Amino acid sequence: MKRTIRESMPFKVEKIDTWIVDIPTIRPHVLSMIAINKQVMVIVRVHCSDGIVGMGEGTTIGGLSYGDESPEGMKLTIDEYMAPLLIGREATNTASLMALVRQYVVGNHFAKNAVETALLDAEAQRAGVPLSELLGGRLRDRLPVLWTLASGDTGRDIEEAEEMLAQRRHDVFKLKIGKRALADDVAHVAAIKRAMGDRASVRVDVNQAWDEPTARRGAHMLADAGVDLIEQPLPRADREGMRRLTAYSPIAIMADEALRGPSDALDFARNRGADAFSIKPPQAGGLFAGGQLAAIAEAGHIGVYGGTMLEGSVGTIACAHLYATFAKLEWGTELFGPLLQTEEILTEPLAFREFGLDLPTGPGLGVALDMDKVHHFRRDGPSRTVVGQPIEESA
Repeated sequence: MKRTIRESMPFKVEKIDTWIVDIPTIRPHVLSMIAINKQVMVIVRVHCSDGIVGMGEGTTIGGLSYGDESPEGMKLTIDEYMAPLLIGREATNTASLMALVRQYVVGNHFAKNAVETALLDAEAQRAGVPLSELLGGRLRDRLPVLWTLASGDTGRDIEEAEEMLAQRRHDVFKLKIGKRALADDVAHVAAIKRAMGDRASVRVDVNQAWDEPTARRGAHMLADAGVDLIEQPLPRADREGMRRLTAYSPIAIMADEALRGPSDALDFARNRGADAFSIKPPQAGGLFAGGQLAAIAEAGHIGVYGGTMLEGSVGTIACAHLYATFAKLEWGTELFGPLLQTEEILTEPLAFREFGLDLPTGPGLGVALDMDKVHHFRRDGPSRTVVGQPIEESA
């Protein structure tokens, strides 16, 4: 009987690198819960016995100020819990490897996403196709990308937006609000929208900072100011509040932090708790899980938005490969993370132009790390390389 390629060439996972990399930002990025002056990324590399190396990235916004995973925790989880599961196993079936990881590791969505991305990158390189082909096939070669205005200073934000329009880099802007009094926030947003006029769309992200009465008032005030959408105005656990607000609001309400995976998305779709989903593969548990969120949104007639955790270039392009496969992308994407950072760690920067991001056509992620830059910005000097034997599977 003829043997399959997989049976005749059992390539194995040989070792896994994890590096914490700190990159300064071009300006403070002010959210309702923290101001970010640097972005911290966990770069993961999975080495296979056929010489292929897959890359992934784990990044959160502001560490534990935003969510329940930190870069330090991601590295520890991958080194101590995930790597021993994967070392020595066949590297040609990412789905089965990640099923094994889920069997032994609960939660830790950001760490799982980083490892899954690296495994998929290696698998796509081996097949000689872009990663998007393993995720269903791309429907577009360029993604629209908005820019977040988050300095908190109205004049500075207007100047920044005008510069982006002049460069034809972005014509949709999101404002981070929720840290100040409602009237002050609305005045800030309204001034920027007046300055932009019909040249640009403006929306806001509250990052869970409002209660329901504030959100009700804010929705009407922001609608009057010409705002298109409000992202996650209420705490992620307040699903009933989100449902009532979605029914009440004159403008679209989007769920973000509340979407921790397909079960959350299904609940929101069933109860009409949002008009739009901000899909973030790291938050959802990986690229496969992110695709499931998009499918649920489509079935529930909910708009789709390609979110970001302010990833660096590796995480950004991984998300882009997924978003390019979505049937609809009604609210565009915010894959601007690399543009917020002062340094690029790829040999060739991602191609941002004409209000969007071009997808690479090479195999896998289609990008390569500049190892001199990576080593320069690594927090802990030499990488910790994990090698060893896989644990015994349960019967």
